Amino acid sequence: MSYFSLALTLIFVLIPLLLSKTFQLGLERDTIIATVRSIIQLLLIGYVLQFVFDSESYLFIFLMVAIMIGAATQNARKKGAAIKGITWKIAITLIFIEILTQGILIGFGITPPTAQYIISISGMVIGNSMVLSILFLNRFTAEMENHQDQTELILSLGGTPKQAIHSQLIAAIKASMIPTIESQKTVGLVQLPGMMSGQIIAGADPIQAVQFQLLILFLLLTNAAVTSIMLGFLSYPTLFNDRMQLVRKSE
Repeated sequence: MSYFSLALTLIFVLIPLLLSKTFQLGLERDTIIATVRSIIQLLLIGYVLQFVFDSESYLFIFLMVAIMIGAATQNARKKGAAIKGITWKIAITLIFIEILTQGILIGFGITPPTAQYIISISGMVIGNSMVLSILFLNRFTAEMENHQDQTELILSLGGTPKQAIHSQLIAAIKASMIPTIESQKTVGLVQLPGMMSGQIIAGADPIQAVQFQLLILFLLLTNAAVTSIMLGFLSYPTLFNDRMQLVRKSE
């Protein structure tokens, strides 16, 4: 794609700008900021990745992954501000899922231990985990707020914190996992995933593109389950004090 063709794609930015202006949605400023940031960030990361790929240094690979985890943690933590220590809980979850997925991929020889594969797959894994964390925390905090009286009633009747919060925790975990599961049910029929489409556009063999896409789909399924469950079980104990009482926000 030439830079002229790339410039023409800004038509797809003008359309939402015009619609926002016409219907007075007030999203013009955010749309422009998002567009400018995406251009700058992607161009910068393109040059950085070119340098890292050429160097094949594991130090640079580690730094890239660490930056991804740090940025994802800072973005996701906003939804769980009410949970004590949520920042390190998210960070531990992201680090664990990264080690788990790369350990399986490299350990079983599914993908080679090169910057091209590690960074690309890590970006998808960490980004997906960030979204899952946000979905989980958003639903979990809402469930807690809506069922505080129920939780305290179970505790007053002798229930443990785990028993008191079980239904809210399970509801939040399921809510964060459902989008991943549902999207996989229609993949290939309703949608062609971005990775597969990109490979096909670049001239790759469609069957090989499908194989890599299946790898990512299966990986993200594990990602959804582990991220939601791990973050959930790391988060809920800090909602109670040493006397097994629910700590309200005001406290």
